[in-house]
Amino acid sequence: MTAAASLPEPHPSLVGSWLLAARPKTLSAASVPVLVGSACAFALGGFRLGPALAALAGALLLQIGANFANDVYDYEKGADTAERLGPTRAVQAGLISPSAMKRGMYLVFAVSLTIGVYLTVVAGPIIVAIGALSIASAIAYTGGPYPLGYNGLGDVFVFLFFGLVAVCGTVFVQLGQVPALALWCSLPVGALATAILVVNNLRDAEQDARVGKRTLAVRWGRRAVIFEYGLLLALSYAVPLFLATSSARGRFVLLPLLTLPLARKLMRAVATEQGRALNARLAGTAKLLLLFGLLFALGIVLDQLQLFALGSTS
Repeated sequence: MTAAASLPEPHPSLVGSWLLAARPKTLSAASVPVLVGSACAFALGGFRLGPALAALAGALLLQIGANFANDVYDYEKGADTAERLGPTRAVQAGLISPSAMKRGMYLVFAVSLTIGVYLTVVAGPIIVAIGALSIASAIAYTGGPYPLGYNGLGDVFVFLFFGLVAVCGTVFVQLGQVPALALWCSLPVGALATAILVVNNLRDAEQDARVGKRTLAVRWGRRAVIFEYGLLLALSYAVPLFLATSSARGRFVLLPLLTLPLARKLMRAVATEQGRALNARLAGTAKLLLLFGLLFALGIVLDQLQLFALGSTS
């Protein structure tokens, strides 16, 4: 072994450390719901660029704040150690102190509140309640006396907030209401966001059990959460099929089915792989969410444009 090979890897810069803590690869879970919700608003004749961009900025800040909270609270609870199988965590690695991470978390949430003020002016005081609940839940996911993620409620939290709340909230700030289309479109988004968490928890099940983190992977066991993963994928693809066959929507809404080969590949891998190998499946499921969401939003918009075209020629 050469002297150069034996040198420790350099630590990232301060900016790089905060970027690491923000977990950029997870941000598709925040952006896809806004994209799909905005497509729904367009299809329903109420797309508004200002509220859509504000919703996107707010969602990204809430996701980053939640990531900061997870980083520091998982470290304080002993869930993140040097033996972790997932990507490096900034506090556990000594790159950012716990107190600095908490200050960063509060700052990000404070900035998100300023965006919430604008959205409250646009859509009414219900946005205050949604914003406050979102921030409280982001902290309570790993912090507080009864952390959701440590008590088997993480999957429900992600499905609700990254699906129903995020998609329907995006539609609401543009339309002032939540039509049925928004509710239907929130289901695959929430399901695929939850599938990301399922892979994460499946990978970490052994370590989580040792530190008392009672995720569904710990409570139910490997076979049950693999079934859950498959069920979430099935739900995701069932919704476009339902919309295409039971409503006035066209066939472009079926575009997400183009991602089925990736979903099948992920299903087989998640069912057979363990440990660090699941890091690639975690990234793959996040990629599936992004591709599915892009195609879903595009399909919703194209169907509406087709309806416009047919209306103008009739």
